[in-house]
Amino acid sequence: MIPTPSSSAAGGRHPWARIAAWLIDWVVIIAWAGVVAAVAIPLYLTGVLGALPIWAANLLSAAVLVVPVTLALAWGESRGATLGKRVMRLRVAEEDHVRIGYPRAVARNALKIAAPWLVGHAAVYAIVATSAAGEPPAWVWVLTGVAYLLPIVWIVTLFVGSGRPPYDRVTRTQVSPAPGR
Repeated sequence: MIPTPSSSAAGGRHPWARIAAWLIDWVVIIAWAGVVAAVAIPLYLTGVLGALPIWAANLLSAAVLVVPVTLALAWGESRGATLGKRVMRLRVAEEDHVRIGYPRAVARNALKIAAPWLVGHAAVYAIVATSAAGEPPAWVWVLTGVAYLLPIVWIVTLFVGSGRPPYDRVTRTQVSPAPGR
């Protein structure tokens, strides 16, 4: 039987399996980032990308890294699970155990992956843009703090309460053991 959100506190939790699945997914994401870097670094070194304003560089990096990763993870989850979740024998479903559709999977991954990643990108670009004039302003450090805080909250909430992070609550999804586990 697949545990419901209310029964997860009774021993059906699987935070370590979710973290392991996340790490497997990030190995794939890092491989994609390596492909992007293999193209971007020569373009940067030849001056093609160096002429971009900082906001355009941030937008470009989001377009080639964050958006494809978010959409690819959503695609996997709309079919039951990402590669990492499949390896760890987990699945993503609606609260009533129905497979989630692609739009809901996009929303889930936008909150889980894209939001912290985009805030992190914005923080890095803000540090670079403002540090030439001296110490970056306080708002840059707040932005940087938020970039770190979001994933920490996501991880901590796997271990407390119902074990459902905010992105699962907002999108009304849950991660459960795959059938037959």
